[in-house]
Amino acid sequence: MVPAHYAPHPPGQGAPEPETDERVVDFNLITEVTSPMVGVFYAAPSPDAEPYVRVGDRVKKGDVLCIIEAMKVMNEIVSETDGEVVDICVQNGQVVEYSQVLFKIF
Repeated sequence: MVPAHYAPHPPGQGAPEPETDERVVDFNLITEVTSPMVGVFYAAPSPDAEPYVRVGDRVKKGDVLCIIEAMKVMNEIVSETDGEVVDICVQNGQVVEYSQVLFKIF
């Protein structure tokens, strides 16, 4: 006797189609936004304000993504490309290093 999960498909029917995600991501098209300096990452302009961007937000080239504080100077980090924010790689208030990935934009 063959277990049910090994049984062949009924005659006239092919194998069931595998479930696929409708949105296929080509990881070669993801742009990584990196920190141009060492400093503290801030996702919003002030502690009580909404963050500049969230995962899923659409951004345009030149949109502000975050602030990095270095030596008491607030430096705005802007998007280098149009796209959708697919990952925020750091947390608010985290110290970031030079060239550390901050965002991934598709």
